[in-house]
Amino acid sequence: MAVTQQLARIPEEYLAACRQSAAASPDGDPRWDPPACDVLDLDWAPALLERVGEVAGLDGLHLDALHRATDGDRCLDLGFLYAYPHSIAPFGSAPTGLGVSGVARVSALLGQIDMPLLLAALPADEREAESSIGLAGGSITGGLRPYLLGHFNALRDFYTEAAERHLLVVLWWD
Repeated sequence: MAVTQQLARIPEEYLAACRQSAAASPDGDPRWDPPACDVLDLDWAPALLERVGEVAGLDGLHLDALHRATDGDRCLDLGFLYAYPHSIAPFGSAPTGLGVSGVARVSALLGQIDMPLLLAALPADEREAESSIGLAGGSITGGLRPYLLGHFNALRDFYTEAAERHLLVVLWWD
């Protein structure tokens, strides 16, 4: 089983209900089970997407937005989602998240990033491109650029919908 980045977009009320369930449960079960349509598996793409931005010269504002989109921050009280035996992140650090306003800001900035342009700034040779962003351990099936573009588009679209629906985003590694 691979450990991958997970994101869930949820209403504030759902998070509050999970917190309340964890507090009321004898073993701290938050009954965390967001709908599958509101969960995104980013695989191992987050660090690679950030590295593409760095190598291609993405400005600091947009690079920070890409980082926040995949790393969240500690603005939400999510400790109850990291408590044994019901941790949603058994293989990584504590879950992080973004509140509604953070989601809206990140969504707007992700929408301004031209990922095809950034990917075009990488070396044309696939192995050189992989090396330039620190990819080690072999090539990505289907190619580096399609992999990263597909994951970036999924991330951008995920945040766009979360912002339109005024949802929070919770992030963790599982």
